Amino acid sequence: MNQPKQIVLIGAGIMSATMGVFLRHLMPDANIKIYERLDRVGAESSDAWNNAGTGHAAYCELNYTPLRKDGSVDISKALHISEAFEQSKQFWAHLVQKEWIQMKHLFINDIPHMSFVMGESNVDFLKKRYEAMVQYPLFEDLAFEEDHQAIREQIPLLMNGRPATDVLASTRMDLGTDVNFGSITRAMMAYLEGDDQIELHLGQEVKDLTNTREGWLVEVKDVDTGYQNTVVADFVFIGAGGGAIPLLELTELEEGRGYGGFPVSGQWLRCTNQEVVLQHEAKVYGKAATGNPPMSVPHLDTRRMNGERSLLFGPYAGFSTKFLKEGSLFDLPFSIEMHNIWPMLSAGMHNIELTKYLVNQVIQSPEERFGFLQQYYPEARFEDWELLIAGQRVQIIKKDKDKGGVLKFGTEIVSAPDGSLAALLGASPGASTAVSIMLDTLKQCFPDLWKSDGWQSTIKEMIPTFGQSLKTDRQLVKQTRAETTKILQLT
Repeated sequence: MNQPKQIVLIGAGIMSATMGVFLRHLMPDANIKIYERLDRVGAESSDAWNNAGTGHAAYCELNYTPLRKDGSVDISKALHISEAFEQSKQFWAHLVQKEWIQMKHLFINDIPHMSFVMGESNVDFLKKRYEAMVQYPLFEDLAFEEDHQAIREQIPLLMNGRPATDVLASTRMDLGTDVNFGSITRAMMAYLEGDDQIELHLGQEVKDLTNTREGWLVEVKDVDTGYQNTVVADFVFIGAGGGAIPLLELTELEEGRGYGGFPVSGQWLRCTNQEVVLQHEAKVYGKAATGNPPMSVPHLDTRRMNGERSLLFGPYAGFSTKFLKEGSLFDLPFSIEMHNIWPMLSAGMHNIELTKYLVNQVIQSPEERFGFLQQYYPEARFEDWELLIAGQRVQIIKKDKDKGGVLKFGTEIVSAPDGSLAALLGASPGASTAVSIMLDTLKQCFPDLWKSDGWQSTIKEMIPTFGQSLKTDRQLVKQTRAETTKILQLT
C-alpha cells in the first residue's frame, strides 16, 4: 500500500509504543491516533507486576530449546529470540542516547540468567543444550556447572537444605537482564505525545472496525461518558494484547477466520522478607514437568522496579474467561463464532494435559502452592510470601487443516491483503522481542516502502546491526553488546 496519512494504533502497551516510535520516524508526515481502553498507559500485560520482567534472550528458558526425536537439542528458536533481543537493546539504547525518553530509574538492569535442573535425565538435557549453544557467539559466555558448592555460591536459596546426593546442574549467563516493560512503554508514549501529529486517547474503547473505500472506519466509545465517534484510518495496528482477537473478529477479514483464544491467568508468590530478597541475585528458570505446557516453567526471579528490589516465584496458572486482566467475563464466550468453534474444540481435545494442568492449578491450596516453591527453595518459610495476581495471557488457537485446530505458543501477525491493517496475537516472548516483531509487521504491510533507501537507512540508524546476522559473527556480537551495555548502563 502507499504511505498512509491517517494511522490508528489500538492499545497503549509496549507493542503500540514501539510501533509508534518507528512510524514517527519512518512516516513523519502521518497523523497518528492511539486509543487505549484504560485510563493509563502500559497497564495490562506490559505492566511490571503483570509479567516476569525477564529480558527473554533464550539464555535460561529451557522451553525454547526442545529435544529432537534423535535426542539432540534444537536451538534454532533460541538463536532467533536471542538475536531479536539484541535488536531490542539496540533500539532502546538509541532512545536513551538520543534522549528521546526520560525517566528517573532506567528501565533495564543486568541480572544473571540461570537454568537449574534436578534429576539425571534433566542434567543430561541441560548439558546437551549447553554444548549446542556455547558454539555460537550469542551464547559463548554461557557457563555449565554440576558442583554443588559452586552452585551454592551463586544461588544459595536453591541449594541450602538440599541433600548432597541430589543430582543437579545449572547454567549461568551474566549478560541477562531484568526489564520493566511498563516503564519503557510509558517513556516511549510520553515521547510520542510530544509530537503535534500524534494523539494519545485514554479511556477510549474501539467498538467496531469497518473496511470501506475511504479506509478503515474506527468506531470509538468514551468509557466514562458513552460518547461515540468515528475516525477514518489508512492503516490500523491492533496491539491490544489479549483484546486483539475480538478486535480482529470485528474486521471480518478472511485472514482472521479460524483464530480463537484460550485465556490463562497468572499468579506470583512475592517474598516479603527483605533479608531473604537480598540473598538471591539471579533469574533462575527450571524445567516444566513432563506434560505441562511452556507457561508452567517455574522461575525464582530477582526484580528491580523503580529502584526497589523484589523476589518473585511462579508462575502459577489459573483460568478466567477474561481476555484482559481488566476485561470482561464475557470475553471468551463472545469470541466464539462459527468460524472458530471447531478449531477451538479440536485444540481442546488435543491439549487434555493443559486442561488437567489448569484444573490442578485452580484447585490447589495455599499449602500446595507453597510446596511447589519449596522444591526450588527448600528452606522457604510460608509467612515470608504473599500471593499476587499477575497479567492475563491469551494463547492463540489457529485453524489447522490436519488437526482442525492447534494451540500456538508465541506471537503471530495477521494482516489484511493490502497491508492496511495488522493484528498482533499471542504472548511470550512478546515484549522482549517487540522491536523485531514490529519490523516484521512493517515489512509485511509495507513491502515497497520497506525496500526504500529512506526506510532502510532510518531503521539502520536505530538498529545498527539491521540487515546483518548476529548468529555467527563473533566480532559483531561483541561490538554490539559493548555499545548497548555502555549506553544502557549495564555491567
